[in-house]
Amino acid sequence: MPAQNGSNFLLKIGDGAQPPAYNTVAGLRTTQLSINGDVVVVTNKGSGGWRELLSGAGSRSLSVSAAGIFLGSAAEVALRGHALAGTIEDYQLAFEDGEKLSGKFLVSRLDYAGDFNGERNYTVQLESSGEVVSA
Repeated sequence: MPAQNGSNFLLKIGDGAQPPAYNTVAGLRTTQLSINGDVVVVTNKGSGGWRELLSGAGSRSLSVSAAGIFLGSAAEVALRGHALAGTIEDYQLAFEDGEKLSGKFLVSRLDYAGDFNGERNYTVQLESSGEVVSA
C-alpha cells in the first residue's frame, strides 16, 4: 500500500442545507484526526485476573485539528462564524483514497496569529457531536 499524500487530507464545511454541500476550508497546511473511545470495564471474579472490556459500550468521538494560512475564503468565514456563535455544523474529512468521514462538529477552539508583514495563521479544533459516518 503506497503512502497517501497529506495535502489530499481535506477538511470541508457544510453549507447548512440538507443534504449539505461541502466546501473545502482553504489554506490548511496540517490536518490531524483522532478517534477517541471510552472503555467500560466488566472485570469480575471469573476474569482470571485479566481486565475485560465490554465491546461497543462507552462513548466514541472524533477530534479534528488543523492549521493553516488564513485566505479569507467563504469556508473560512463560515468556520469563524460557527466558532463565534458556538453552533454545530456538518463537516467532512476527505482522504486521498476517496474515503470520507462526515458528521456534525463544534468548533471548540479557533486561534489566529500573525507577524507584522507576514501572513495570518490559524489553528482550529473540532469536536464531534453525534455519529460520524464513513462514506
